[in-house]
Amino acid sequence: MQVQEGYAGFQGHQTWYRVTGDLTTGRLPLVVAHGGPGCTHDYVDSFKDLAEHGWPVVHYDQLGNGRSTHLRGIDSGFWTVALFLDELNNLLRHLGIAEYVLLGQSWGGMLGAEHGVRRPAGLRGLIIANSPASMALWREAATGLRAELPPEVQATLDRHEAAGTTDSPEYRAASDVFYARHVCRVQPMPPEVARTFAAIDDDPTVYHAMNGPTEFHVIGSLKDWSVIDRLERIQVPTLLLSGRFDEATPACVEPFVQLIPNARWRIFEASSHMPHVEEREACMAVVADFLAEVEGR
Repeated sequence: MQVQEGYAGFQGHQTWYRVTGDLTTGRLPLVVAHGGPGCTHDYVDSFKDLAEHGWPVVHYDQLGNGRSTHLRGIDSGFWTVALFLDELNNLLRHLGIAEYVLLGQSWGGMLGAEHGVRRPAGLRGLIIANSPASMALWREAATGLRAELPPEVQATLDRHEAAGTTDSPEYRAASDVFYARHVCRVQPMPPEVARTFAAIDDDPTVYHAMNGPTEFHVIGSLKDWSVIDRLERIQVPTLLLSGRFDEATPACVEPFVQLIPNARWRIFEASSHMPHVEEREACMAVVADFLAEVEGR
């Protein structure tokens, strides 16, 4: 299998990318936007499986993360939705990609929705995986899921959040209880998922600025984000993916299904936030079927 890695210059920085497969065959590329904000491509690496069926798959590390340029210490206001939309468009131009399907996972799906509502000429299909249509819905879902945790775990989380000590080992251990239920139910976490979490620990600049210290304690710049009032602008076929135990609960996903004109939804019954890891083969089959439909094969 052909694999190409490189860097795309962006605003004086570098965006790392990898193409699995051949962009010159005429097949629709699948461009994969990872979550976070502040994760890396590692935990969504499994989507490269689709290159075995002929679709070129493009992974990249968003600015500030992974193998792309890191900007520790920069003002938190630097990190915006517009910045990451510009980076995605820059990467598409750099690679000469005229038509494509975009898959965004978690925050990447939020970014994908923002991309879709702008109706870019080359977008042929959109896959929004494990993403909320608004952070108000996400926060509400997180509150409900936290209430189902053991009382002592809830008390630990509340105590450290109130004290501002969310970097403590005790808080991390309590957070892990939530993560094992609603982020990745494969325990211990697979190596590619562990690499992403290790990368966030090493440089949490973007994650802390836009999200917060954990998935369920959102105090960053995205806390009031919503795309709900613009979803009808998305005019391409759209696939929604989520897990039965997902932190992106059905209430988070429903606005996408209700308001995007040509949308369909698949819930993976044995998964939480990462069906591409937790039910890898089944997830790839669903995405492959969608790509074939969009491509007209």
